[in-house]
Amino acid sequence: MEYYTGVKQKGTLEISELLTQAKPGQKVKVNGAVHTIRDMGTVAFVILRKREGLLQGVYEEGTGDIRLKELKEAAAIELEGILEENEKAPHGIELRMEKVRILSEPTDEMPPLAVSKWKLNTSLEAKLNYRSIALRNIRERGKFRIQEGLVRAFRDFLYGQGFTEIHSPKIGAKGAEGGANIFKLDYFHRPAVLAQSPQFYKQMMVGVFDRVFETAPVFRAEKHNTKRHLNEYTSLDFEMGYIDGFEDIMAMETGYLKYAMEIIEKDYGNELRLLDLTLPNVTRIPAMKFSEMKELISEKYGHQIRNPFDLEPEEEMLIGRYAKEEWDSDFIFVTHYPSKKRPFYAMDDPEDTRYTLSFDLLFRGMEVTTGGQRIHDYRMLTEKLKARGMSEEGMEQYLDTFRYGMPPHGGLGIGLERLTMKLVGEDNVRETTLFPRDLSRLKP
Repeated sequence: MEYYTGVKQKGTLEISELLTQAKPGQKVKVNGAVHTIRDMGTVAFVILRKREGLLQGVYEEGTGDIRLKELKEAAAIELEGILEENEKAPHGIELRMEKVRILSEPTDEMPPLAVSKWKLNTSLEAKLNYRSIALRNIRERGKFRIQEGLVRAFRDFLYGQGFTEIHSPKIGAKGAEGGANIFKLDYFHRPAVLAQSPQFYKQMMVGVFDRVFETAPVFRAEKHNTKRHLNEYTSLDFEMGYIDGFEDIMAMETGYLKYAMEIIEKDYGNELRLLDLTLPNVTRIPAMKFSEMKELISEKYGHQIRNPFDLEPEEEMLIGRYAKEEWDSDFIFVTHYPSKKRPFYAMDDPEDTRYTLSFDLLFRGMEVTTGGQRIHDYRMLTEKLKARGMSEEGMEQYLDTFRYGMPPHGGLGIGLERLTMKLVGEDNVRETTLFPRDLSRLKP
């Protein structure tokens, strides 16, 4: 009979433990993957790749039970050695190697990509085809550590603001956003769709918990093949009740972004250095109405307005440029979008019903968030459905929620991959998507 009482303590140390718990001259044990071997003759440097970064091992011919020729790149090993300080080594430490135990070895001698190089000088297509190998490059991997920080900050910040985390289904009877960009499927001989967003469910849960959030995939059957579109992406969603106006939503997102930048600066400094990143200033974010913003960029940059009801990618770029030039801000809220371009549940502006109490957040010239105030009155909601010629079929339970009373509420959805992409300075959203799904890619 065995009993388990908690996490098993291992004899091997991680980089942070070597820095805080071990002392120079101490014999220590570590494990990791052989990232690269630099053979200098009688001395060689064996660089290990670990979850916290790179660790340098120093091999000297004739020392211990090690035979250098037995070590291969990508092999998983456990080594023992003497910890020493070396300001030129990663993290300022290295191990004088004495013993090595090989845990596993690669079958192929050469990996398909040179992951030990500082930069992966290869095509995006090659990186995606060998995604799990490409991400062994520490700079490629660093983008997703930054992404982790964004999600972690989202959760931590909203927990601190009294939100409850929910998990809504991704298979449903009807799309929340309407339109034709819906993936349809057969669900035990019944028609079903993949969720375009958790919108209906998070609104329903506002009537239960007041404030809710979710981080989960959403699916859009858009036939776009651009650098900014995916057919599956991760959405950071929240919905909050008892708001005074949609401005409360923008203020909450600003609070999240401030917290996220603080967390990344504090806990992801290694990745910031690897990627040579400067975090944006989010102490204040300007906001301007959609129609006014259109006119401003038209006048300043001589841009011809072709679509009065939406923002084209070129206009988003010009708005981002304007925000940087005029207010020194990488972010800008564009508010009061035209009603015809927003879903039926968006609250119309009572002062001008051609527009909605909604917004997009642009980051360095690209939309990364859509949000706003929702209709909370049952009659108003059903009247807007009828006015748009939409059927209530498949939305009965959603509408019943409002029949029995709902508080004024609103929320938003943030595109995680886009937010990461703009933060780390990439120009293609696939660079910051672990395993992208687009028009042509279903694997790996």
